[in-house]
Amino acid sequence: MRAYQLPKGGAGIEALARIERPDPPRPAHRQVLVRVRACSLNFRDLGIARGSYRMPIRDNIIPLSDGAGEVVEVGPGVTRCKAGDRVAGNFFQRWAGGEPAPDAHASALGGGIDGMLAEYALLEEDGVVKIPSHLSLEEGATLPCAAVTVWHAMIEHARLKAGDTVLLQGTGGVSIFGLQFARAMGIAAIITSSSDEKLKRAKALGAAHGINYKTNPDWEKAAVEFTGGRGVDHVVEVGGAATLTRSFGAIRVGGKITLIGGLSGGASELNPGLIFARRANVQGISVGSTQMFMAMNRAIEVNGIKPVIDKVFGFDEAQAAYRHMASGAHFGKIVIKVE
Repeated sequence: MRAYQLPKGGAGIEALARIERPDPPRPAHRQVLVRVRACSLNFRDLGIARGSYRMPIRDNIIPLSDGAGEVVEVGPGVTRCKAGDRVAGNFFQRWAGGEPAPDAHASALGGGIDGMLAEYALLEEDGVVKIPSHLSLEEGATLPCAAVTVWHAMIEHARLKAGDTVLLQGTGGVSIFGLQFARAMGIAAIITSSSDEKLKRAKALGAAHGINYKTNPDWEKAAVEFTGGRGVDHVVEVGGAATLTRSFGAIRVGGKITLIGGLSGGASELNPGLIFARRANVQGISVGSTQMFMAMNRAIEVNGIKPVIDKVFGFDEAQAAYRHMASGAHFGKIVIKVE
């Protein structure tokens, strides 16, 4: 089968190589063989190529956690899906629900085990989810990492409800999915960006307020002002070193911050006084379980949510897709078709 391979984490985008690998074996007990039709990129994938990702990466890994396709064959004991079903792989192949096992990251697609940037993927029955019927396979491929992560943050951790306020940083996949979920659930979303054009597009998707952090560097004060001085209920924190302190300034007393990533680098120090001053609830998360994915898909289907795709690349253009993500020019998700 055709696939892409990274010789090791940190080898760089240029080391991403198209290769031929043997087709996967027939699925064993409770395994599912999927013909991959589309994949999507996340900032994690760029971090793996650059060597900045925090978790160990297996050498000669097939990259990308996110992909969708059709079930080709199921192994003995499989009851949750059948041949012909349209599915996406869950980021963690061994986190069905509840608390994650300590070694869950060993089953992370595109990191601990081979990922989705290949013609076929052999997955666990509990590691696949049927995609909503109104979505294409390209759209379904955008869901496993960014969408599940922000669902976990907003719904599972922050327990947001109609009338609450969430602050979303930037206009990448996580934040745009967060904006779409907020609109569907009656949650007021504040979004930040360095681009007025991107803020305009975010408002068209339902953002209640946009803040340009280049022209308004004290964006946390602008967020508090928008809430009438109360502060936001929740911040989805993806920035890291450059944003975390300001996130504390944006939340209300008793507000919540969900730590997801570090686009500007990891925050090396955390002042406990910031937590005490706001009686803040701070939680680090890592994507989510298969149960969370399924619950999110029900909400996507009921509300007719369509993922925002920035650009679709061909299979031979994988390096170009990575470079597009590195440019920061995207709004929403970057997809690679596997044809």
